[in-house]
Amino acid sequence: MDERPVSTAHTLISEIEGHLLAESARAESRAAAETFAQRLDWLSPAERAEVERLYAEDHLTLTRQAWRHIAGRCLDVRGEYEDRYRMLRQRVLAGGLLAASGMVACVIVVLTAR
Repeated sequence: MDERPVSTAHTLISEIEGHLLAESARAESRAAAETFAQRLDWLSPAERAEVERLYAEDHLTLTRQAWRHIAGRCLDVRGEYEDRYRMLRQRVLAGGLLAASGMVACVIVVLTAR
């Protein structure tokens, strides 16, 4: 994982971004609930309010589940890419060392042949 220190400003910005994202999801859930309840024109105002509340609650729950799934997948992909990068770095280092040792061997052969 990333071992760089996290600044306080970065943490604060992340928290604010998280709060804004959560509030946006709540507003989206309420709007979706209102749109859904409008189609049920036979409901009384109290029933409509209850349907909107339940719909918004379910919508927000599904949104949270989707975010958790996406966050987990992001961590998985990050781990996969870190592993691949580590392997690539090792291969490049091994290739470089092999090339350098080959050049040293060539120089030794040329110098001893003189």
